[in-house]
Amino acid sequence: MIVFLLGAAALGGGFVGARRLVRRRLRFVDAVQRPAAPLLAGLAATAVALPVAVLPLVTVGTAVAFGVGVAGGVASGRRRP
Repeated sequence: MIVFLLGAAALGGGFVGARRLVRRRLRFVDAVQRPAAPLLAGLAATAVALPVAVLPLVTVGTAVAFGVGVAGGVASGRRRP
């Protein structure tokens, strides 16, 4: 149960953090507007979070959930053309 809650927190935290970063800091960056930007951000976030998966309560699923949250946040935070 705790592992599920950690995964949900990673998903939500990644989403909110990435959305806030894109809306406030990256709003004038052209690379964020490209269609592949959310996918690349999600893959990078997953790669960064994977070494944390060696901890007892953090699993690979938690790292993947964090990456999915970041990808969703980037996609949600950018402007619609």
